[in-house]
Amino acid sequence: MRTLTLTLCLAALPAAPAAEKVASVEGLTEYRFSNGLRLILFPDPSKPTITVNVTYLVGSRHENYGETGMAHMIEHLVSYGSPKHPDAKQEQAARGARRNATTWYDRTNYYEIFPASDDNLAWALDLEADRMVNAFVKKEILDSQMSVVRNEFEAGENSPFRILYERVLSTAYLWHNYGKSTIGARSDIERVPIERLEAFYKTYYQPDNAVVVVAGKFDEAKALPLAEATLGKVPRANRQLPVTYTAEPTQDGERQVTLRRAGDVQVALAAYHVPPGAHPDFAAVTVLSNILGASPGGRLHKALIETKKAASVGASAQPLREPGATMFRAMVRKESSLDDARDALLRTIDALAAEPVTQQEVDRARAQILRDLELELTDPEQVGLELSEWASQGDWRLLFLHRDRLRKVTPQDVQRVAAAYLKPSNRTVGLFIPEASPARAEIPAPPDVPALLKDYKGDPAYRAGEAFDPSPANIDKRTVRTRLPAGLKVVLIPKLTRGSTVTAVLRLYFGDETSLRHQGAAAEMARGMLLRGTARRSRQQIRDELDRLKARVQIQGDANSCEVSIETVRANLQDVGYVVAEGLRQPSFPADEFEQLRQETLARYETNRSDPQFMAFNALQRHLNPHPAGDPRYVPTPDERIAEIKAVTLDQAKQFYRTFYGASEGELVMTGDFEPDAVQKQVVELTAGWKAPQTYAELKRPYQKIAARHQQLEAPDKQNAAFYAGLRLPLSDEDPDYPALVLGNYMLGGHSASRLYLRIRAKEGLSYGVGSVLQPQPQESNTVWMAFAIANPQNVPKVEKAFREEIDRALQDGFTAGEIATGKSGWLQAQQVSRSQDPELIRRLRSHAHYGRTAAFEADLEKKVAGLSSDQITATLRKYLDPAQIAIIKAGDFQKAAARQ
Repeated sequence: MRTLTLTLCLAALPAAPAAEKVASVEGLTEYRFSNGLRLILFPDPSKPTITVNVTYLVGSRHENYGETGMAHMIEHLVSYGSPKHPDAKQEQAARGARRNATTWYDRTNYYEIFPASDDNLAWALDLEADRMVNAFVKKEILDSQMSVVRNEFEAGENSPFRILYERVLSTAYLWHNYGKSTIGARSDIERVPIERLEAFYKTYYQPDNAVVVVAGKFDEAKALPLAEATLGKVPRANRQLPVTYTAEPTQDGERQVTLRRAGDVQVALAAYHVPPGAHPDFAAVTVLSNILGASPGGRLHKALIETKKAASVGASAQPLREPGATMFRAMVRKESSLDDARDALLRTIDALAAEPVTQQEVDRARAQILRDLELELTDPEQVGLELSEWASQGDWRLLFLHRDRLRKVTPQDVQRVAAAYLKPSNRTVGLFIPEASPARAEIPAPPDVPALLKDYKGDPAYRAGEAFDPSPANIDKRTVRTRLPAGLKVVLIPKLTRGSTVTAVLRLYFGDETSLRHQGAAAEMARGMLLRGTARRSRQQIRDELDRLKARVQIQGDANSCEVSIETVRANLQDVGYVVAEGLRQPSFPADEFEQLRQETLARYETNRSDPQFMAFNALQRHLNPHPAGDPRYVPTPDERIAEIKAVTLDQAKQFYRTFYGASEGELVMTGDFEPDAVQKQVVELTAGWKAPQTYAELKRPYQKIAARHQQLEAPDKQNAAFYAGLRLPLSDEDPDYPALVLGNYMLGGHSASRLYLRIRAKEGLSYGVGSVLQPQPQESNTVWMAFAIANPQNVPKVEKAFREEIDRALQDGFTAGEIATGKSGWLQAQQVSRSQDPELIRRLRSHAHYGRTAAFEADLEKKVAGLSSDQITATLRKYLDPAQIAIIKAGDFQKAAARQ
């Protein structure tokens, strides 16, 4: 009935809304309603989805004493619903929507991404209009969500890097709220009165404080009157918005902060106050941060990584409405000197005065930053979300103005801002050094944004993509499949995309169970050395060329495969192909790069060693995969892998590459704006003669019945704990029982309105993240079912109790007719949304190609899921989910939790 009502309302809307057109830039148009609400429409038919993003111009900057974390707490409460939409999360799940909400210093945003249709858009705008002023900000919801938010706070407390980041900012800011973490103080989270939350909500959640973005496949002529009938009808607030006026005074000397907690990697940070995002200097600050922090060409990389003083370095410059901070970091292994790394970090920054930036450094940094920005501007979903950040700084068009300023940054600009802001007296690190005549950095106030944008026009809008139907039938109809002489399978889906983007994945397979024994570390290091240097180019030259070509390239893999992900644009696709092929076929394995990779890899594994989530997950995977050490299917502990990485040599990595790499077995899957014939011709050229010396054979993972295990791992000084449960099931994704198991898992723990989610997070407030997944092994009768949750160590027994009770309830009582109807609708629409995302579509097509399937396999599965009965689902769950066989692994500081009780 709800859907029918919305559809009838849509049909009855007036021809044109009473909205004022304010601005139009590059395909985006802003309208202003009489109640003050700002609406930005961004029609683009290239994806069959719509994104509705609502940004409220309120964040942690607006919180008062005793209210830290209030903006974030309200985000949790508002997500529950309102009188017209009493179960918002269930409605979103039923429509296959991807939804989330986030809170930051200057804004809070809520968004849904859902299959494009007039009815779905009507529903989404009606939902956002109602919860804008009528959301359930109630004591009973606060009581459950307080512990959920506290658990999210505790999860953040597990990361020494995150806490050091917070401590540095809280020291750098004496008075301004940018020095306070958005998550808030534990005491405020636990004690905030509902009356203060209600007052905060009623003040800031009003149409004149909201910016709504609608992006994707929709008819603008219908969307405008629909927005007027929903968002435009919300009454204008009868109040004046509070104006924050606290300004951080000029810092007058270096500040120090030291954090002592359990952990395995040392970290050094240095923060400097810088202008707000709207200030003309911020573009040069962004380039400066990249020049210092990028790898491998950045100055910090050369000063700390190449000299082995640190395992990794980085930099960030977050654009904010008021003066913010730029930060520089170095991660240092325990066996190295943190003092040496800190001194080298500060010395490199201070040396800018004597060693000015070069034109090459500026060009390189600008190319990388603009590449990322311009690729984001081709995706309507990403544009819709990115606008939240810039709207909160004064106007969404600042995004485009910032891009234009980046294009014009000169070495002189960068040198000027470095001299102005990167002063010792303006930084916060671990030392205090008194100065007789301190030099202070004066931070400019926010500029007059309306004046900056009075006559701004921007670039021409990107060419729109086609309206692509993501149904399995259309995917198979559009797909071009071939197998090259070298053995590679090629799967191509040409289509028009916004900005002529192209996405591709190349996966190569190698070796067999025997030849890959004891090769884990060599395989990992050989894979990591690709694109770190070739016979013709250095790592930096490869990176520069890919930046120039506006290409993102990532390499990952596992025991017997290497996967290369590529994102670029049509005009550069051929050149990108040559660069990637050069890296894959002609790696030079430079010794210095090998040692840098070793340090980065060791630091990553050492970080995992004491993380409760990794500890529990790793232990469960080891339990469910009982293969002997050395077997390519063996799951090592972090300590085992660390020992292997320390021992592996450059010659062993080279030998692994020579023995196993080639294009004899694998898949290339590509979608986007390209000519299939040209792609196939180039791939034939690039793979000609590239045969793997070692024969490939699939690593089989036959089903084994694994005995139940209950294991508790201690993670000292970690405030958040992890809970994992798992079970191996004797069926494949082609088994007649599989569709019922898919839907049963979806309703049990597969989405944000599932049984486990509603019980453990929504009702009892025990966990921030909880759910379950089904992981089939295609064409093998071996599937893994796994459930997970995070919680305070004291609450883990309650999580386990609730988990077991919900499993028992599902097995005993099954699911209601309403749950099944909603579950089918939500799961089927979620598949459509997934196929509309090019990276996910490629992942599906690559798997189909590997196992000799087409998208018709998905159509058949969807048909079977749609036809399931309640009895089939319940019988299947009872057949496979045996509570007595479920392994449960927990990791956390349980000794401290026990001492508190």
